[in-house]
Amino acid sequence: MVSAEGETVQFNKPVDVNEGDKKGNVEKWMLEIETVMRKTLRQQCRLSLADYANNGRNKWVSGWPGQIILAVDQIDWTVGVEKAIPQEDGLESYRNELNGQIDDLVKMVRGELPVALRITLKALVVIDVHARDVVSGLVNKNVQSLNEFEWASQLRYYWTEKTEELKVSMVTATIDYGWEYLGNSLRLVITPLTDRCYRTLMGAKQLNYGGAPEGPAGTGKTESVKDLAKALAV
Repeated sequence: MVSAEGETVQFNKPVDVNEGDKKGNVEKWMLEIETVMRKTLRQQCRLSLADYANNGRNKWVSGWPGQIILAVDQIDWTVGVEKAIPQEDGLESYRNELNGQIDDLVKMVRGELPVALRITLKALVVIDVHARDVVSGLVNKNVQSLNEFEWASQLRYYWTEKTEELKVSMVTATIDYGWEYLGNSLRLVITPLTDRCYRTLMGAKQLNYGGAPEGPAGTGKTESVKDLAKALAV
């Protein structure tokens, strides 16, 4: 797979478009390409999680597709916050850890970097700053339980090692991560308003409804929907 930004991801198995009844039947081999795309990204996520655990962030960040880096980063953040909430002063120390991670990214961005890695790091900084701000909010509101709305209302990523499934949750909605390859694209800065849009749209998607953001032209309705699509890999 080659994205518009020039990022390439190798399929985990080749697709032969001339094999058997696929020859001349574009709908058959296109479906196989779609299946292999999903399997490839799922495998990349599993391997990247292992690499993240073993090598630390600075080395890990340059070895994987941008989309996978953002997903793994958010899986790790969700685990980190859920470990920190029940502990006394756990969120305080986790916020300090997140600040350290952001400082490391800033140092990397200030140096010489390949173009593709710079795009990935831009998106990662946006996600990480929002993650740090969420943790600050949890500290200020003295959140002590995983069931409190302040935490439940955030976009949370849960990876199941056994089944290799990634689920994205927000309030009562839980949606499967789509594993569609979206390239190495930038992400929007997340404001309280985009968060509210996400909650509504996630709730609608859970119930098999659509969503129609309404408002003046040029305020970011379409871009917000596209950004949620990137968060869900759909």
